[in-house]
Amino acid sequence: MYIMSDLILVFFLSKEYYTFVMMTTLTVNIDNKKTEKAIKVILDAFGLDYNVDQHPGTAGRALTKSEQVIFDRLKKSAEEIKLYKEGKIKLQDAAEFLNEL
Repeated sequence: MYIMSDLILVFFLSKEYYTFVMMTTLTVNIDNKKTEKAIKVILDAFGLDYNVDQHPGTAGRALTKSEQVIFDRLKKSAEEIKLYKEGKIKLQDAAEFLNEL
Protein backbone atom coordinates (compact mmCIF):
# COMPACT_ATOMS: atom_id res chain seq x y z
CA MET A 1 0.00 0.00 0.00
CA TYR A 2 1.42 3.35 -0.97
CA ILE A 3 0.15 6.51 0.69
CA MET A 4 0.76 9.81 -1.02
CA SER A 5 0.23 13.33 0.18
CA ASP A 6 0.83 16.46 -1.87
CA LEU A 7 2.46 19.70 -0.88
CA ILE A 8 2.17 22.42 -3.49
CA LEU A 9 4.65 25.28 -3.47
CA VAL A 10 4.21 28.30 -5.68
CA PHE A 11 7.14 30.61 -6.36
CA PHE A 12 6.75 34.01 -7.96
CA LEU A 13 9.85 35.14 -9.82
CA SER A 14 9.85 38.23 -12.05
CA LYS A 15 6.10 38.15 -12.81
CA GLU A 16 6.20 34.43 -13.59
CA TYR A 17 5.19 31.75 -11.18
CA TYR A 18 6.40 28.23 -10.83
CA THR A 19 4.48 25.48 -9.08
CA PHE A 20 6.32 22.58 -7.52
CA VAL A 21 4.43 19.59 -6.17
CA MET A 22 6.21 17.62 -3.50
CA MET A 23 4.75 14.19 -2.80
CA THR A 24 5.47 11.88 0.11
CA THR A 25 5.14 8.14 -0.40
CA LEU A 26 4.72 5.76 2.52
CA THR A 27 4.97 2.02 1.96
CA VAL A 28 3.12 -0.19 4.44
CA ASN A 29 3.35 -3.99 4.40
CA ILE A 30 0.14 -5.55 5.73
CA ASP A 31 -0.26 -9.28 6.20
CA ASN A 32 -4.01 -9.65 6.72
CA LYS A 33 -7.23 -8.34 5.18
CA LYS A 34 -8.81 -6.98 8.37
CA THR A 35 -5.84 -4.75 9.10
CA GLU A 36 -5.82 -3.60 5.48
CA LYS A 37 -9.49 -2.66 5.76
CA ALA A 38 -8.84 -0.70 8.97
CA ILE A 39 -5.97 1.23 7.39
CA LYS A 40 -8.11 2.00 4.33
CA VAL A 41 -10.89 3.36 6.58
CA ILE A 42 -8.39 5.66 8.30
CA LEU A 43 -6.90 6.87 5.00
CA ASP A 44 -10.38 7.52 3.61
CA ALA A 45 -11.32 9.45 6.75
CA PHE A 46 -8.32 11.73 6.24
CA GLY A 47 -9.07 12.09 2.52
CA LEU A 48 -5.73 10.61 1.42
CA ASP A 49 -5.15 8.90 -1.93
CA TYR A 50 -3.62 5.44 -1.83
CA ASN A 51 -2.75 2.51 -4.08
CA VAL A 52 -2.87 -1.13 -3.05
CA ASP A 53 -0.38 -3.58 -4.53
CA GLN A 54 -1.26 -7.23 -3.91
CA HIS A 55 1.57 -9.70 -3.48
CA PRO A 56 0.51 -13.27 -4.29
CA GLY A 57 1.48 -16.02 -1.91
CA THR A 58 1.06 -14.02 1.28
CA ALA A 59 -1.46 -15.70 3.55
CA GLY A 60 -3.45 -13.70 6.07
CA ARG A 61 -4.40 -14.99 9.47
CA ALA A 62 -7.38 -14.47 11.73
CA LEU A 63 -7.10 -11.67 14.26
CA THR A 64 -6.60 -12.48 17.91
CA LYS A 65 -9.15 -11.09 20.37
CA SER A 66 -6.86 -8.20 21.36
CA GLU A 67 -6.14 -7.40 17.69
CA GLN A 68 -9.88 -7.44 16.96
CA VAL A 69 -10.51 -4.98 19.82
CA ILE A 70 -7.83 -2.64 18.42
CA PHE A 71 -9.25 -3.01 14.91
CA ASP A 72 -12.77 -2.19 16.11
CA ARG A 73 -11.56 0.86 18.04
CA LEU A 74 -9.57 2.16 15.05
CA LYS A 75 -12.55 1.64 12.78
CA LYS A 76 -14.85 3.52 15.19
CA SER A 77 -12.32 6.35 15.56
CA ALA A 78 -11.93 6.68 11.80
CA GLU A 79 -15.72 6.81 11.39
CA GLU A 80 -15.93 9.54 14.07
CA ILE A 81 -13.26 11.56 12.23
CA LYS A 82 -15.23 11.20 9.00
CA LEU A 83 -18.48 12.32 10.68
CA TYR A 84 -16.68 15.26 12.32
CA LYS A 85 -15.26 16.38 8.97
CA GLU A 86 -18.76 16.18 7.49
CA GLY A 87 -20.04 18.34 10.37
CA LYS A 88 -22.41 15.65 11.63
CA ILE A 89 -20.89 15.35 15.12
CA LYS A 90 -18.89 17.51 17.50
CA LEU A 91 -15.85 15.97 19.15
CA GLN A 92 -15.01 16.34 22.81
CA ASP A 93 -12.18 18.77 23.56
CA ALA A 94 -9.08 17.74 25.52
CA ALA A 95 -10.11 19.54 28.74
CA GLU A 96 -13.43 17.67 28.87
CA PHE A 97 -11.64 14.40 28.22
CA LEU A 98 -9.12 15.00 31.00
CA ASN A 99 -11.88 15.96 33.44
CA GLU A 100 -13.52 12.57 32.84
CA LEU A 101 -10.32 10.78 33.81
